Amino acid sequence: MRLNHPTPQTNALYNQDFNLWLERTIFLLKEGKLLEVDYINLIEELESMGRSEKNALKSNLRILLMHLLKYQFQPEKRTNSWLYTISEHRQRITDALETSPSLHNFLGEVLENCYQGGKRLAVDETGLSSNIFPENCPYSVAEILDLDYFPNC
Repeated sequence: MRLNHPTPQTNALYNQDFNLWLERTIFLLKEGKLLEVDYINLIEELESMGRSEKNALKSNLRILLMHLLKYQFQPEKRTNSWLYTISEHRQRITDALETSPSLHNFLGEVLENCYQGGKRLAVDETGLSSNIFPENCPYSVAEILDLDYFPNC
């Protein structure tokens, strides 16, 4: 099938009223009117959705890793707020993985990079030297996702 380039009308709709464009696209797909679908903008939106899912996962992982490091390396400053944040971001990651199981592989791929970001956030927030924290991520994916896991000092 040849991809239709957006007509001036569908492109204007896409740029001026995204929700109406979306409703029209859904209607056309449901009705099987595939030749009328604005595939160019639809593909762009689908790619954007995938990027958003991945970016949200990375953001939640960085925050979770920062709090696990704080929990481990500042035991005297532990608060219920830290426990809440750890639980909340674990749940967000778990929800994302339940909705999109293929992100589990992505989680492993970005773990070390996210750890470095989480470590940087922990340094900035705690004022501790980066040398205090392990050079590489000390937690496995299983530990990171385990609701009952909390690192020891």
